[in-house]
Amino acid sequence: MKTRTRHYFPLFIIVSCCVVTISCTSNTTKNQNEKSDSTMSDQFRNNLKEVKNLAKELKRKGISDERVLAAIGKVPRHLFVGEYLREYAYIDEPLSIEKGQTISQPYTVAFQTELLKLQPGEKVLEIGTGSGYQAAILCEMNVEVYSIERYYELHILAKKRLNKLGYYPKLFFGDGFEGLPEYAPFDKILVTAAPEEIPEKLLLQLRVGGWMVVPLGGRQIQKMTVIKRINEDKFNLSEYGDFIFVPMQTGTEE
Repeated sequence: MKTRTRHYFPLFIIVSCCVVTISCTSNTTKNQNEKSDSTMSDQFRNNLKEVKNLAKELKRKGISDERVLAAIGKVPRHLFVGEYLREYAYIDEPLSIEKGQTISQPYTVAFQTELLKLQPGEKVLEIGTGSGYQAAILCEMNVEVYSIERYYELHILAKKRLNKLGYYPKLFFGDGFEGLPEYAPFDKILVTAAPEEIPEKLLLQLRVGGWMVVPLGGRQIQKMTVIKRINEDKFNLSEYGDFIFVPMQTGTEE
C-alpha cells in the first residue's frame, strides 16, 4: 500500500603526502620558495573562504540542517571538477564532469542530504557516485557510505579524489538498479539520477523504518520523493518539489 503527501518547492536544476626536502643553495632559491609557499597559502585561504561562503549561501536559500551546512563548509568542491571549471565551483550551479554527466548543484546536494535526516553511524547507499562530491558530504556526516557508479571511468576518478582527501567510502562499479543486496539492509538510500519508476530492488534493500530519497519521473522533470518503509510490504511516499536530473540508466559502461 502506498500513500502520498505532496509538498511544493521551487524548481531547482541539476543538470559527483609526499614530503620533499630541498637544500637552499642561494638567497634567490630561498626567495622563490617563500613566494611559492605564500601563493599556495593565499590560494588555500581563498578556497576555504569560498567553501564557507557557499554554506552560508545555502543557508540563506533555506537549508536549515546545521550538520549538512557544516559538511558543505568542509568539502572543497573545486577538487571534484576539471581544472577548467574550478573558477565556477562555488557558484550554486550544476557543472559538467566526465562521461557527459554532471556534479549536482550545491543546493540540490544539500537538499537531498537534508531529506535523509542522517544520524551518525547509519548505513547509507548512494546510487550514482559521479564526481564523488556527494559521497564526500555523506562521509562528513559520519555515516557508513556505500556508493555505486555505472561508469568505470567515474568510479576510478571518484575513488582517487576521495582517497586523496582522506575519505574512504565503500565504492562499487555496477548497476545502480541492482543495488548492493549482499550489504543490505540500509538505513537510507540516496539516488542521484532520475528513474522513471521506483526501483523495486532498492526498496527491498531498505530496512523497515528506513527511507530512500529519489528524484522520480520522466526526462523533462522529476518529483523529489521520499519513500519510507513502514513494514515489509507498506511504503509511504512524500513529494518535495520539482527537479531536473540526468536519467538513471541500467547496466554499466566501461
